[in-house]
Amino acid sequence: MDGGRSGSAGSRRWNWRAAARCRTEDADGLFVVGARQREARQLCRGCAVRTECLAHALDHRIEFGMWGGMTERERRALLRNRPDVRSWADLLVEALDAAAQLAVVSEQAGPVEPASGEPELDESA
Repeated sequence: MDGGRSGSAGSRRWNWRAAARCRTEDADGLFVVGARQREARQLCRGCAVRTECLAHALDHRIEFGMWGGMTERERRALLRNRPDVRSWADLLVEALDAAAQLAVVSEQAGPVEPASGEPELDESA
């Protein structure tokens, strides 16, 4: 099961908030400034719906708080650098799908042998 993420990006109408790690935490901890943002980001790191959270904040131009592991400043910079994006949800879900497909292909291909003439890496060091 993929946590409700199957189907096209536009059909992903599931309540991602119910799966968010922060829903059981004190929400005030996600609306902090300065060095405390690092602590807030730690909560996001292991969250299963980090991408959906970030997409929500970007699509709705949410100005305050830690969303999807990004600070207000980081989100503003991303929006400034990518004014062409109409749907962050679609873009980020498509990127997740592409990464998952790449991982499957890579797993199926097995380990890559060095080309002849290339030195082998000694991983025991």
